[in-house]
Amino acid sequence: MRYGFTTGSCAAAAAKAAAYMLLTGMEKTKISIDTPKGIIYKASIKEITREEARVSCAVRKDGGDDPDITTGALVFAEVSIKAPDTEGKSARIFIDGGTGVGRVTKPGLDQPVGNAAINHVPREMIEREVLQVCELVDFKGCLSVIITVPEGEALAGRTFNPRLGITGGISILGTTGIVEPMSSKALLDTIRTELSVKKASGAEAVAVSPGNYGLDYMKRAYGYDLDKSVKCSNFIGDTIDMAAEAGFREMLLTGHIGKLVKLSGGMLNTHSKNGDCRMELLAAAGIEAGIDAGAAKEILSCVATESAVSILKAAGRLEMAMDIVMGKAQGYLAKRADGRLRIECIMYANDYGELVKSEGAQELLLKIKNQELQ
Repeated sequence: MRYGFTTGSCAAAAAKAAAYMLLTGMEKTKISIDTPKGIIYKASIKEITREEARVSCAVRKDGGDDPDITTGALVFAEVSIKAPDTEGKSARIFIDGGTGVGRVTKPGLDQPVGNAAINHVPREMIEREVLQVCELVDFKGCLSVIITVPEGEALAGRTFNPRLGITGGISILGTTGIVEPMSSKALLDTIRTELSVKKASGAEAVAVSPGNYGLDYMKRAYGYDLDKSVKCSNFIGDTIDMAAEAGFREMLLTGHIGKLVKLSGGMLNTHSKNGDCRMELLAAAGIEAGIDAGAAKEILSCVATESAVSILKAAGRLEMAMDIVMGKAQGYLAKRADGRLRIECIMYANDYGELVKSEGAQELLLKIKNQELQ
């Protein structure tokens, strides 16, 4: 699969090209930079605007075979002379974001509150590449580098930035400089960032859910907006590890039985590519709760967990079976937590509402709701 290049690499390449054109007076339509991964990025330069004291140009983002919403967007860099040469001193680079680049409004992110959402690795890349040009032409003054993404504000609405407290645009990201064709790393990075933001706000407990499935139920039953929870997708085990590393003492996991039943079989990554044991686990819990072989066979033939739940209810064994599922799930969750944090859990279904909750789940949810009001 073909890899791509991050917005950070695009920004660094555009900044290097703009600095070169500004300080040499010569046009540049191709530029190469070194990514932290060690792969050379050979970028085509677009939308060149040259003035005596300012040059602006862009690089088009290419996400490779794992494109995200920024693929195809133009990342611009405007370089201008902030102060002329000062003999005996090294060049200095001042980096900021303009139109379409987000601004940080909450603590816990890569950049402090008030800064443009240009993460530290892209900042280091921009500075390094521009300083190379300064050394090439023996420029020892100060340069201003402003990164903009004209489509950034519109694109940001399709990212996690509004949830993270980054307003006005996208983030300029990348730790390796390249986009590897696998979405799991991006998801895990997002989960880690969301946890960091919540911890930086002073939270000791965190609500986690695979997604917003069950949003209406949680609002109706508990008055809790599930959208405020950290979305862990299928990465429940990894999220436990990251929550513990972030310093959380308690974690509340809520979700639909179709995903969370897998926890009772020890599956801490619930993606279907890792296995689909939902009906086997529900049938086993049902048998332990006292259903007959006929009902167990019916469950095993089900496609959806809601159908299996209806069979358990009809057999009068739903509550007992769900207690068994929760007991086993809690055992595996506690094993993964390994004493680092306490985990409570709520499981529900569309047609039946709450199916089961762990002993301290409601108390922990109340604590989280109060925490969010502070």
